[in-house]
Amino acid sequence: MNRNKKRLIRTLVCLAFFIPALTLRLIFDDELPEYVWAAVFGAIYLGAGYDDLYRAAKNISKGRVFDENFLMCIASLGAFALGLFTEGEYPEAVAVMIFYQIGETFQSYAVGKSRKSIAALMDIRPDYARVIKDGKEETVDPAELSVGDMFVVRAGEKIPLDGTVVGGKSNIDVSAMTGESAPYFAEEGKAVISGTIVEDGAITVRADREFYDSTVSKILDLVENSAEKKAKTENFISAFSKYYTPIVVFSALALAVLPTLFCGIFLSDFSVWNIWIRRALAFLVVSCPCAIVISVPLGFFGGLGGAGAKGILIKGANSIERLKNANVFVFDKTGTLTEGKFGVAGVYPEEKRERLLSLAAVCEKNSNHPIAKGILNEYGGEIPSGYEIREVAGRGIVAVKAGETVLCGNEEFMRENGVEVTEKKEGYTSVFVAVNGVFEGVVLLADKIRADAYELIGKLKKDGNKVYMLTGDNEAAAKRVADELGIENWSGGLLPADKTEKLTEIISRKNKKDVVVFVGDGINDAPVIMLADVGVSMGGIGSDSAIEAADVVLMRDKPSAVIEAKKTAVKTMRIVRENIIFALAVKFTVLVFSMLGFFEAFMMWYAVFADVGVAVLAILNAMRALKI
Repeated sequence: MNRNKKRLIRTLVCLAFFIPALTLRLIFDDELPEYVWAAVFGAIYLGAGYDDLYRAAKNISKGRVFDENFLMCIASLGAFALGLFTEGEYPEAVAVMIFYQIGETFQSYAVGKSRKSIAALMDIRPDYARVIKDGKEETVDPAELSVGDMFVVRAGEKIPLDGTVVGGKSNIDVSAMTGESAPYFAEEGKAVISGTIVEDGAITVRADREFYDSTVSKILDLVENSAEKKAKTENFISAFSKYYTPIVVFSALALAVLPTLFCGIFLSDFSVWNIWIRRALAFLVVSCPCAIVISVPLGFFGGLGGAGAKGILIKGANSIERLKNANVFVFDKTGTLTEGKFGVAGVYPEEKRERLLSLAAVCEKNSNHPIAKGILNEYGGEIPSGYEIREVAGRGIVAVKAGETVLCGNEEFMRENGVEVTEKKEGYTSVFVAVNGVFEGVVLLADKIRADAYELIGKLKKDGNKVYMLTGDNEAAAKRVADELGIENWSGGLLPADKTEKLTEIISRKNKKDVVVFVGDGINDAPVIMLADVGVSMGGIGSDSAIEAADVVLMRDKPSAVIEAKKTAVKTMRIVRENIIFALAVKFTVLVFSMLGFFEAFMMWYAVFADVGVAVLAILNAMRALKI
């Protein structure tokens, strides 16, 4: 049984004794000596709060005096002692301790639930690897494997290292890593990443990275280190608590002593001593900063967990705080707004589509070039055989069969072979096709724009954000993508140093409250990702350097997740501010009531609500950040 459950059971047992004891006191108050009631309620008090009394004493012995344990113990013990001397009100002291324990139990449960949500999300560390040595399987720690080692992963097991499938096939559950529910089909030649789970069958994988350098290790490192990156709000609360508690203690002391001295000196009436001590004790109970100290970091923690469940890794609360105000978005093109691989964007003339794709496939069938792969993926049919293939480096390919000569290549290659090109289109990679010296048509290829990029840019512009695109691709290709997506501000043909210069220029023109976000994926994007106020990297295809430099990692490789990331940040910061304002407003109001003696008969009871009740409500509100 864990500590939280033990405390809950102990508190409920004490509550079960407290209710009948309080009832009996109301009925038989005058029939039993006061010391009997003191003994009964004292036993219940110690049963409920002995651990807090112990913690407070231990902290005092170590020089840590001013914390919530100290405040609660001094307030409840003072109320108990006051009850002894004034015949009576120690049931309030017991109630303070019991309800404080209930609040602490609930608070621990809330924090634990939030931590478990992230722990479940991050339960991706593989426990072992089945390495193949001398033809036999051997179970070892994943950290013992080296690049090139072969290992087997069976159904239900986690893939221990990033690698390439060399045997078998299986559906892979990638949801823990990317948030994507659809399985990834892995077969020979396909890359797989560590931390994902084999759903069926078994696969043999060749390790491409060592464990410390694998995807799962990097992500776990990001999550573990994110807690160290506090937001300004969290740092403010930490500093606030450091000075707040001693101020409260000395204020309560002044509240107990000064009015009594005033009345005694000027009115010769020291009988108000009892009244002002009770008010000071209620003041101490109200002043406990638990609601703020716990709910603020819990709100950020919930935001990180909620984003992680959507495949968005945000590195720390400070990134959430900056992302909330993001209003200038700068995008890389290749691999970010586009898929980063060639696909057929058009065939002209359209009526010859099948014939042109078939002829191009004949020429490209033995090539591993990205252009060849794009054509072969688009064609998908049976490729005619029997052709003799000859490649002209940097120009094109010649395929010859039974007197038929097929030429595939660029415009220069066509001119060299006396073929006049009539179909041209800027912004695309063109593969011209000719048969026996006669121009047949052109296959246009381009880096395909991601399906969600249109929605992303449209949404950002609609919300009044500034949008830029910076790319190393040529001007024509950059213009095509910018025009299709509706991006007015763009630059093409940029080297890494040029990108840095352009982003520096954008940052220099921003207003004081503007926050610049750069979204990229490649090695050459790492410097600009670090330069931006918020750097975002595409996690699945992004380079290691870009991922490490980034403040936010999009594991699904969907640029539109930037919008979800900002929504998360906005919601999280709203919840954090709600908690701060609500807690301070209630506490300040009740503090004033305590000082002025409003609702004197119920003073300790509403003091308990102002502490425990507000903490519980603030924690419940903070847990909303887990849901996006």
